[in-house]
Amino acid sequence: MADSTLVFIILGLTLAAFVWGRFRYDLVALSALLGSVMLGLVPGEEAFLGFGHPAVITVAAVLVLSRAFERSGVVDVIAEQVLKVGERLFLQLAALTGTVVVLSGFMNNVGALALLLPVAMRLAREHDTSPSLLLMPLAFGSLLGGLTTLIGTPPNIIIASYRGSVTGESFGLFSFSPVGVAVALAGLAFILLIGWRLVPQRAGKASTEEMFDTANYLVELEVDEEAKANGWTLRDLHEALEETIPVLAVVRNDKRRAGHAFHGELRAGDILLLEAGPEEMKLLEDKAGLRLGKEPEEEDESAHQAEADDNARETEKAAPERAPVEESEKQNKKEKKKKGVDTEGLQLVEAVVRNDSMMVNRTVAQLRLHNQFGLHLVAVARDGGRLKQRLRDIRFRPGDVLLLQGGESELSESLATLGCLPLASRNLSLGQPRLLLVSLAIFAAAILAILTGMLPAAVALATAALVSLLAGVLPLREGYQAIDGPVLVLLGAMIPVGQALETSGGAALIADALLGWGGQWPVVVTLVGLFVITMMLSDIINNAAAAVLMAPIAASLARGFEVSLDPFLMAVAVSASCAFLTPIGHQSNTLVMGPGGYRFGDYWRMGLPLEVVVVAVAIPMILMVWPL
Repeated sequence: MADSTLVFIILGLTLAAFVWGRFRYDLVALSALLGSVMLGLVPGEEAFLGFGHPAVITVAAVLVLSRAFERSGVVDVIAEQVLKVGERLFLQLAALTGTVVVLSGFMNNVGALALLLPVAMRLAREHDTSPSLLLMPLAFGSLLGGLTTLIGTPPNIIIASYRGSVTGESFGLFSFSPVGVAVALAGLAFILLIGWRLVPQRAGKASTEEMFDTANYLVELEVDEEAKANGWTLRDLHEALEETIPVLAVVRNDKRRAGHAFHGELRAGDILLLEAGPEEMKLLEDKAGLRLGKEPEEEDESAHQAEADDNARETEKAAPERAPVEESEKQNKKEKKKKGVDTEGLQLVEAVVRNDSMMVNRTVAQLRLHNQFGLHLVAVARDGGRLKQRLRDIRFRPGDVLLLQGGESELSESLATLGCLPLASRNLSLGQPRLLLVSLAIFAAAILAILTGMLPAAVALATAALVSLLAGVLPLREGYQAIDGPVLVLLGAMIPVGQALETSGGAALIADALLGWGGQWPVVVTLVGLFVITMMLSDIINNAAAAVLMAPIAASLARGFEVSLDPFLMAVAVSASCAFLTPIGHQSNTLVMGPGGYRFGDYWRMGLPLEVVVVAVAIPMILMVWPL
């Protein structure tokens, strides 16, 4: 009893930390694991066995294979077909949502969304459709598609592994398909016929023209010593441009002055905050010599460089014979410095910050975007609107939409390293078509090995991932980048905690409480209750964590009713993947929040009736396929 009380305390604190969101979920899970070890709930020698669990290996392998699909040119093939649907909104929704449902069944659902998100943005622009009408259905479709196969979503993998540990036989690759396909089709029909009408069109047409059109972004341009605008007033600047580009503020010596109140002359080092797009920025550079402002760390480096130049001049006086060498080195450094801020030949790209991005809760200065990645931050949009604060002061959040500028050759790699998903770009290819047939053949071989029982799912998929890397379908560096470290840490840490919930008797206590509540009702009522509770839990914490925690409770309920384990486990698998009420329940929901201009409370409007549809279809199908 004492152990079960400690487990409830650990889980209560863990769930509270998940909901609070102040700390990353992988750190919360790891803290829960170590706390369980310290309290004797998990044996020390078994603390990290979860990281070698088949579910963890399978999830990692699926992530690598999903990235291989992206690299092999799948996005280009899909985009070519989807973009042909025309102007009818119903056809756009059907093409996008239907495609993501199919893709999510065989690859990571976040990866499937990543493939189609740029396509959806392009459709919205070309046909003047509000992205808000396309992106939430796209995100929900990616969750529905994951229900259809073992590898579609982590909860399916976790539940299959749990069944294997209890009964000795795991669920197969398509064991989830009868229920999952029925739920996915019903959900898809609801989205296409009714659901999209419930999506708030907060941004409407402005979502494409205001937030995503670069002409409306806030930019910072610097006045350097060689700029024509050095010594000009703002009135001189407007007369030289022959058109009005509003200067919102002038920053001098870290002091910000409103543009309408600035009446002096511009000096070297001043930074102008104004609204400008690519054409206006080109005009400002050509006629006034204004370029994107340097980041704080570059200013520090400039000061060090000035000091070094002074020292070099002192050395030249003492050793004239070294002057040619010193002068050459200084010239090279000056050329490199100029290249650092030169905007010629750079491309603009819009990207959204992923949940697992290294940018989350960090600033431009901390990331050293320009020095390390060759990128200039031009603007940031959040919750459907542009942020008006200084760019260097912004701490990035998941779902933020960034306008970045950088060299075309390095842009894709830099975005992948940072953990940003490109939405749309100017002259930027979103796909790199190569080895498509090889990628599909490797994946098909893995599926065949699983279906024939030749290899366990974890081994077959890990082998396919390795062969993809060896065959050059996916560079090794991108293979490691594809592995979502926080998700794997979450799984590896929570699996022992979930086992502690069972071994301590905590799961049995919860099951007894549910049995006492629903003992006088048919078993199906308790099954519905388990389904709804798990679905609500997945709306506020990671769906994998929800599956880990609810699986032992489902098993205890099945034993208490003396019925088959399978319908209860299947109920947990389906419900844990149906996080439709909030943007924090699943990464897919978070990724579309910024581009769609959604608010936190927008998701339940379509999500709540969709969850009702899921329950209405899933419970009868579970009982039909997996009878009690």
